[in-house]
Amino acid sequence: MSGWKHVSAIITAGGRGVRIGGDVPKQFLELSGKPILEHTLENFQATGLVDEVLLVVPADSVSQVEKDYARFNGWLTRVVAGGKERQDSVGNGLNSLGPSADIVLVHDGVRPFVTHEMLQKSIATAHEHGGAICAIPVSDTLKRADANGVVSETIDRQGLWRMQTPQTFSRGILEEAFEQARADGFYGTDEGMLVERLGRPVKLVTGSEFNIKITRPEDLVLAKRIATFWQDYVRQTK
Repeated sequence: MSGWKHVSAIITAGGRGVRIGGDVPKQFLELSGKPILEHTLENFQATGLVDEVLLVVPADSVSQVEKDYARFNGWLTRVVAGGKERQDSVGNGLNSLGPSADIVLVHDGVRPFVTHEMLQKSIATAHEHGGAICAIPVSDTLKRADANGVVSETIDRQGLWRMQTPQTFSRGILEEAFEQARADGFYGTDEGMLVERLGRPVKLVTGSEFNIKITRPEDLVLAKRIATFWQDYVRQTK
């Protein structure tokens, strides 16, 4: 239990994984003997910070996922069908939350290496400010290119961050953001963007370079390496 408010997590696993190749959606690909999504669920549950989880998966996978993840029943409260876009999938999850949810955390199912520290800071920050996003400061040099791939300028990276998940919000703020986006026909690249449109503050919480999103074959190779020392790393950071 969180200790401050009822925390619900919407874990999105509704994609088809076309960039990683193959017929198996990326969230169900094997990583160290079990599906990537199972690693994500186990890491969330192990923190003890999330009161319930709602899982969003492809529509034709709902029944199978309910069977495959039955051992999480009671904590994994519902499996719902995803939508055409990520925003639609998160919206389906948001509409399916129970009445107890106060803080809502949205996380990519293919980011299996979430830590207790990231979740704790995200929840506490959202509780205080209304919104929090895990992110990493940009360390590489950034350049803008024209349509022909020719560099047109070098961009000052000061103050620039790479967004990750979890992205965590007061339920009321997140619902308002989705309602406004729906009314405007607007699609954003993440939940933070929808909340920003309301003029609400979104605080950044430092994420981790290990908190990778597995979308390409090379990501899976890296994830397998991270998995070999993950438990030791978790114990050291507690």
